[in-house]
Amino acid sequence: MAKEKFRLGDLLVKKGLITEVQLKVAFEEQKVKNKRLGEILVDLGYIDEDKIIEILAEQLNVNIITANEVKVTPDLQNIISESRALRLNVLPIKVEGNKLHIATTDPTNIIALDEIERTTNKELVVYIISKKDFLNLFSRIYTSEDKLYKIAKNIEDKILQAGADEKFLEKLAEETPAIQLVDNIIKKAINEKASDIHIEAEEDILRIRFRIDGILHEILTLNKILYAPIISRIKIISNLNIAEKRLPQDGRFKVSLKGKEVDFRVSTLPTIFGEKVVLRVLDKSQELLDLNKLGIDSYNFEIYKSIIDKPNGIILISGPTGSGKTTTLYATLNYLNSMEKNIITVEDPVEYKFKLINQVQIDEKIGLTFAGALKSILRQDPDIVMIGEIRDRDTAEIAIQASLTGHLVLSTIHTNDAVSSVTRLVDMGIEPFLVSASVIGVASQRLVRKICENCKESLIFDKNFLEEIGMDIEEESIELYWGRGCEICDGTGYKGRVSIFEVLKITRDIKDAISKNETAATIRKIAVSEGFKPMYNSGMELVKKGVTTIEEVMRVTIIEQE
Repeated sequence: MAKEKFRLGDLLVKKGLITEVQLKVAFEEQKVKNKRLGEILVDLGYIDEDKIIEILAEQLNVNIITANEVKVTPDLQNIISESRALRLNVLPIKVEGNKLHIATTDPTNIIALDEIERTTNKELVVYIISKKDFLNLFSRIYTSEDKLYKIAKNIEDKILQAGADEKFLEKLAEETPAIQLVDNIIKKAINEKASDIHIEAEEDILRIRFRIDGILHEILTLNKILYAPIISRIKIISNLNIAEKRLPQDGRFKVSLKGKEVDFRVSTLPTIFGEKVVLRVLDKSQELLDLNKLGIDSYNFEIYKSIIDKPNGIILISGPTGSGKTTTLYATLNYLNSMEKNIITVEDPVEYKFKLINQVQIDEKIGLTFAGALKSILRQDPDIVMIGEIRDRDTAEIAIQASLTGHLVLSTIHTNDAVSSVTRLVDMGIEPFLVSASVIGVASQRLVRKICENCKESLIFDKNFLEEIGMDIEEESIELYWGRGCEICDGTGYKGRVSIFEVLKITRDIKDAISKNETAATIRKIAVSEGFKPMYNSGMELVKKGVTTIEEVMRVTIIEQE
């Protein structure tokens, strides 16, 4: 790459991507803020970062790279130190002979490139990377398992040297090594987009697993003597009682990682080998709350929108834990939110905060229950009420009362499919005629893993096999896809997840069936005859499009037998 003076602003003006006036404003802003011109232009909203990267790559003849394309190995952190990488905005990618491949957000910074070239004594191969991907990759390189094991070994040595008793072990929780170990486990979970961290004590070991794309993966296996300082440290930051080990506890804490705010819900559970701790990761920076971006297929999306645009009635979102119900509920609220509507929620806990929406946090310790809060809410002149979950008859009865008196009520319910949600209310003790009069629609969902684009390969399937598993095709055979497994997907063949839905609109015939207390199977037959598309069918459409696999859809759904 040629090292020459490069004026980004002039080039952007020349290409018509920004105006002279915008460039002058950016220069004035740059005098106040210690940032590169490109960052200033993006912050001001004059241009997208992707467009700047594209222009720089073309002008400087460098390739664009993403964090997912880099295989992180333990030796990378030894090539360029952590502090230097952060100071110069340069990350090592790989070494090939005398060539060092690096990624940087600013390939025009010749001073930084000269320093890296001089200190490593290598010829540089430069790639440009976005700021977001830079931070992701930085954390992956400098928060490796190797680093975690080194910190853990430091704590082990202290314990073994001291011949520690329980009080000493708990005291360690407030010392730097234990703080670093827990902090780095948390950072690693965020960087790997884990939804949960499981810390489990066994007879001789301490096991740490992350749930990534819905599947648990073992991340670390540590010496059991690290159990007390790690658990105590988590309890301290979650405001839990360190001394209480016999009863379950719930807490939460918040961390900021490179400008990203992440909440953690903490749950402890006593087991025969000690307390098991699960941390639910709630990444508030993710753009999850746009109804159009949830991944609902167009057929079900139109049905769902027709339901949520109604002025009153109950709308339920169903599915097991971790299926994305809460995200859909919040995205729906976000869609309905406006200055003209009084929206009140009752939640346990409040996971996302909204402007204009009045959110109530349940606290059963002081008697603030779902049912109790709902009674007060109905005296607050609401247009829309959101209940975090319908768990019992009392909550269901108040929700029905609210819907029948002109309110739109949204909630979640733990059932396997949309139709079962209706019969579940009857099982709670609600009269069938009240269910039919109040419920206007149910959406049920699951999350399936997407095939890794880096190692995607095709296979030919014949018509007979596909028809046996409920997939309709006209051809005698069809090309479908799977993931072979690579370094980017950690050998799983999958990377990321997407939602699959089924949406049940409560029609006149379905209302009649509910009032007559018909079975879920009967209600389903009526729904299918009226155009209801089961979740399995929605999943198989994604299989045909090469988004996911047959095995993945069958893992989270069932073929309905007619």
